[in-house]
Amino acid sequence: MNTQVITTQLSDIQVKLDAISAELEINRRQREEMKELKDDLSIIAKDVFNTAVVELEDVAPFVQTGDFAYLAKKLLRNTNNIIGLMEKLESTVDFIEDARPIGQIMFKDALHKMDVFDRRGYFDFFAELANVLDSVIQHFSVEDVKQLSDNVVIILETIKDLTQPDMLKAINNAVQVYRHIDLEHVKDISVFKAMKEMNSPEVKRGIGFLMTFIKNITRASNELTVETKE
Repeated sequence: MNTQVITTQLSDIQVKLDAISAELEINRRQREEMKELKDDLSIIAKDVFNTAVVELEDVAPFVQTGDFAYLAKKLLRNTNNIIGLMEKLESTVDFIEDARPIGQIMFKDALHKMDVFDRRGYFDFFAELANVLDSVIQHFSVEDVKQLSDNVVIILETIKDLTQPDMLKAINNAVQVYRHIDLEHVKDISVFKAMKEMNSPEVKRGIGFLMTFIKNITRASNELTVETKE
């Protein structure tokens, strides 16, 4: 009976020793891993330090030891400002994120509008308009443009008068009459026939219109000459 108890106790002790041995083995491996990590970090830190020393040699003449302390003090004094700046930056980033869908929609709408303008020929029209402007610039000097600017009021008044309904109607009637005249088949008339045609109401009215027009032109020209002399 005593032998069996001793055997059991020895077995328990052996189990505990095995557990202790396993734990010691784990600790040994951890120590080795930590040592390897420490050695690797030491090598890396040494390389980083050496690299930093080499790189800082370029700025060493411009930096003094007190500058770092001054910079640290500045950062500490402006901590609130830096925090406020970061908050504003975060707000800006949030705004950009919120506005991104709207921007995408606006960009798609702009592309659609440009496609519509392209299909309708707007871009071709403006390209040709640019060619027209280029031709105008090549054919007119700066002095011509200056004279145009000096007389632009008169030109606009003339255009305004020409665009009145009665003037447009008269011009249109003249154009229509001219279009219906076959210049290649106009017959020659004698002096006698011309004198005879002058007795017709149409010719008399035309001569009256022409005489009135010439008188008014002459009167307006004389008035303009007097104003110019004054």
